Amino acid sequence: MSDESAAVEQARRRIAALWGQAPAPTRGRPARITRDEVIEAGIALADAEGLDAVSMRSVARRLEVGAMTLYSHVDGRRELLDAMVDRAYADFTIPDPDLPWRAGLERYAREMWAHRRRHPWLADVNSWRLPLGPHVFDVEEAGYRTLVDTGLSARRVAEIVGVVQNFVLGFARSVAAEEAEARDEGIDYETYWRSTSDFWEHHFDPERYPSMTRLWSSGAFDEDQGPFDVPLSGLLDTIEVLIERAQAEGASPIPSYEDCMARYDEEVARQIEEFEGRA
Repeated sequence: MSDESAAVEQARRRIAALWGQAPAPTRGRPARITRDEVIEAGIALADAEGLDAVSMRSVARRLEVGAMTLYSHVDGRRELLDAMVDRAYADFTIPDPDLPWRAGLERYAREMWAHRRRHPWLADVNSWRLPLGPHVFDVEEAGYRTLVDTGLSARRVAEIVGVVQNFVLGFARSVAAEEAEARDEGIDYETYWRSTSDFWEHHFDPERYPSMTRLWSSGAFDEDQGPFDVPLSGLLDTIEVLIERAQAEGASPIPSYEDCMARYDEEVARQIEEFEGRA
């Protein structure tokens, strides 16, 4: 089997497991634990100690079983992580689809922020290769739904949702790093910045950093930075301008679901007709 064929087969098995098609054990004694218990134990361990703490052995210890028992439910750590990520996404509160776009997108973004605060280990998961599971797709669908009928082009909708996701997740990652450093150093955010007064008095040069000086003197940095919360208003204002511009220019709406399926059926019929014509 080629490397590509092996990768395709591995992906098929991983995806099937996420969609409830994992093969059931066919031999041996009755299982002492369930697949759900394995996944929940992994999430609990990651929530408490981080993703690096999750291994087949550590999850087995938490469940008080032998490590080999887990292999009746997951093929290995990689499949376990897939299942953990998708199950964690089930904890995401989807905004009401009837909300206006701005309220819906803001609620979506704030829930994504809260979700990452509940499961900070998700920051260590490659967001470009999220598992193709039902709950991950539920969350993606909810994001696209907020903008799909605003008059923006399909490409722009995908771009904006990606920007919002990266903005929120990047901010969540920064806050998690700040909290980790505060725990390790024993110095919180406010104490750290108060301790840097010597720098501002003896090293900061307003002539070298005139833009920063202008912002500082205008109160840009006066707002208290704690407790941390994701700043969304400026980003949402920018998106609103893009939507208003698209609507003013009379942009073509994204085809409805029914239209898309009709086009799909027409394309399938055309391909069948071509195939039969060549036969």
